[in-house]
Amino acid sequence: MSTVSNAKGPNPLTPPVHTWLRAGVNIGLFCSTPAVALARSVGKKKSMEMLLTGEMLSADMALQAGLLNHVLDDCKQLDSHVSTLAQHIATKAPVAIAMGKHTFNRQIDMPLAEAYDIASDTMVRNLQKADATEGIRAFLEKRPPVWTNE
Repeated sequence: MSTVSNAKGPNPLTPPVHTWLRAGVNIGLFCSTPAVALARSVGKKKSMEMLLTGEMLSADMALQAGLLNHVLDDCKQLDSHVSTLAQHIATKAPVAIAMGKHTFNRQIDMPLAEAYDIASDTMVRNLQKADATEGIRAFLEKRPPVWTNE
């Protein structure tokens, strides 16, 4: 996905304009290779519209379409935003995060039944970990969990 940024905005009194573009069709190319990831990110209908029209999307439209997780008003916010997100993730059980990331990436392109089989197996293995027991116990006792990475 290409991003186009007009850092000064249309005039000095307006904020920057950030747009997303799938422009191949505008120059006689259909973006077949990028279409694979795009369709899996935003779905068939929106991706086909983007691929057929080559029209730009605003950052807000890209957010609504699922192409972005967050839109920040200022690039100076990026480091703080990323740090806050990373700190939040770091409060979770490391073993659960590792298992979850591995399974998510493994199942994402599989047929639905196979993906559910793999995800179910991971869920059972995750429930057998000491950190899962600690997390459930901490929730029931209304206290923060103490992770051991086991």
